[in-house]
Amino acid sequence: MSKVRVRFAPSPTGYVHVGNARTALFNWLFARNLGGTFVLRIEDTDAERSKPEYERQLMEDLRWFGLDWDEGPDQGGPFGPYRQSERAAIYSEYAEKLLAEGQAYYCFCTSEQLEAERQEELKAGRQPRYSGRCQKLSAEEVSRRKSAGEPAAVRLKILESSFFWNDRVHGPTTISSEVIGDPILVRSEGLPAYNYAVVIDDHLMEITHVIRGDDHISNTPRQLALYRALGWEPPEFAHLSSILGPDRTRLSKRHGATSMESFREMGILPEALRNYLALLGWSPADGKTEILSPEELTKQFSLDHITKSPAVFDNDKLNWLNRHYMKECPPRRLAELALPVLQGAGRIGTEPGPEVLTWIELVLGAVLKNISLLSELPGATRIVFEYDAQQALGTPEFHELLADPAAIEVLKAFIPQAMAENPLTYPRFREITKAVQKETGKKGKDLFHPVRMAITGASSGPELEKLIPVYEEGSKLPLVQHLKSVAERLKEFAEAAKL
Repeated sequence: MSKVRVRFAPSPTGYVHVGNARTALFNWLFARNLGGTFVLRIEDTDAERSKPEYERQLMEDLRWFGLDWDEGPDQGGPFGPYRQSERAAIYSEYAEKLLAEGQAYYCFCTSEQLEAERQEELKAGRQPRYSGRCQKLSAEEVSRRKSAGEPAAVRLKILESSFFWNDRVHGPTTISSEVIGDPILVRSEGLPAYNYAVVIDDHLMEITHVIRGDDHISNTPRQLALYRALGWEPPEFAHLSSILGPDRTRLSKRHGATSMESFREMGILPEALRNYLALLGWSPADGKTEILSPEELTKQFSLDHITKSPAVFDNDKLNWLNRHYMKECPPRRLAELALPVLQGAGRIGTEPGPEVLTWIELVLGAVLKNISLLSELPGATRIVFEYDAQQALGTPEFHELLADPAAIEVLKAFIPQAMAENPLTYPRFREITKAVQKETGKKGKDLFHPVRMAITGASSGPELEKLIPVYEEGSKLPLVQHLKSVAERLKEFAEAAKL
């Protein structure tokens, strides 16, 4: 078997959807598993919708996702160019060859004529397909109409009655030629049609396996017909099942986030998304392992374990994986990812020093178990950044607290001692609470609950062992919103509660 060569060939007409991301991932895993070549090709023949900024974004998204490519528009390779817009001369050459050999013909039908034909077929209850009437035109008439400047497309003659291939996912597959008609190779304005350009490119780039979504199954017979007309051996095909939303309809924006960019903005780690998408339509050999590193995915990946049935996108499962990967993430890297989120929420200044990243590590250590996404940080860190004793005292929980003589006794014993410590270390906090316990006879919840409410302004939240260093270290930093130390919080609380 020749060396495996696969390609991911997106159109730069929008952001990368998770369905395309999974296709890219499966191609990449297949190539890396077999020591093959992964090619990035840009299919930008749609001049109106293709934009350079989308091309830049898709490359950035793929790199963020953890994929690299061996050949592509940004680094070249032996089979370039890797943008279809730069391959016009190649497409023209093969179109002329097919016309000269009688495998293709000029079609002068207007869009209005084609639509009328289509409506007639539908009324008759038949699958719409081109009648092939321009195939009957004489060479003289074709020459005359071309010379007169009449627009003409180039169509492929379909000679076979059916097309068969052994799909690596769906198995033996046969489609009748009656449902496809004579496909357009080159449009009347001179642009190559998708099914034409993709065959030329895949052959010339020596692609051995075409791994793509099952929405391309209907394109396969048109492509097989072109391979035969050109006398070329087609690659192997593997058509991946659809990704569905929870309502079992094709995943779309109405189901929530679907683009790579949106998942990045939500704070999904690339390793979590990569692991999750790998499990949509594929499973490891044991059929049950759910957490797999890039190395494990590469080692285990096989087309034989791809399922035919559609996969349902489960945000809860993705969030569960993201929680796992956030916990496993090196603290400094996670802090670097969290920094722009906190800056965007106005929590931290625009030019923080390196000591801020160290402090963010403390913040994440306090709140990480309560979040699934980095985008949840602004809400999860309110207990860090927002403290208003007067507002807290207006809540039912604090009314109840101040009506409890035992709680007042604890606070009157604790606050003066804690306020005398600036900064207050957690070991010193423990010594003070032990002294208060001895003095008041209160312990457990009766001791720590009033203390927590006074320090944090909330009845629940992260452990004080983690919050106290966050308050004390953060209060020294030049943050956008001044962070109050424990002493400042307790002073404000005592004054507001008139203790």
